[in-house]
Amino acid sequence: MYVQWKKIHRSGMRRAQEEYLPLLKRTRLYRGYCSNVVPGPLQTREYALALMHHITRFQETPDDVEAAVEARLARSELLYDGEHRYAFLVEETILRYRLGGRAAMRSQLEALLAVMKLPRVSLGVIPFTAERDIWPLEAFVIFDDKRVMTESLSAAVNITAPGEVASYDKAFRMLTRIAVYGDHARTLIRLAIAALE
Repeated sequence: MYVQWKKIHRSGMRRAQEEYLPLLKRTRLYRGYCSNVVPGPLQTREYALALMHHITRFQETPDDVEAAVEARLARSELLYDGEHRYAFLVEETILRYRLGGRAAMRSQLEALLAVMKLPRVSLGVIPFTAERDIWPLEAFVIFDDKRVMTESLSAAVNITAPGEVASYDKAFRMLTRIAVYGDHARTLIRLAIAALE
């Protein structure tokens, strides 16, 4: 289903954040790829505030950003729940895009280093220098191999057709192969922190 953001956010962003929670609670394997911003479940308060303020201004929708951020942070608690597994892939560019100023970015990057220690969370970074067999894509999330959500500038798209879900699964697997993990990923994050000086 294709739904415009202006419709989703017609009363602000809080409701949309809260409505997303039941899906996350049902999902046992969450796989997310982001090429433009830090994935929602990994965002810090300051980063999410900056991002959501930008979105609200751009969309010209009601400003309930403070409440929306609280709802987004509540969803992040599932990272610590043993019933859920997370696999995140991010392009190295998101480590360098500055949202919320230097202090907010430093805090966000340090939070990524911390989340890498969680036993049910995998974080891969696709380096600038990776030899690619797949181009950078729009951000998307795969929920238990049954549903995909992807976002464009103007709308959210929810996909349940098995053939289309399989295409996103294939893309995620291809992106996984060119990502780096562990110490190599931590090095890229630390270099991005150093670049903030």
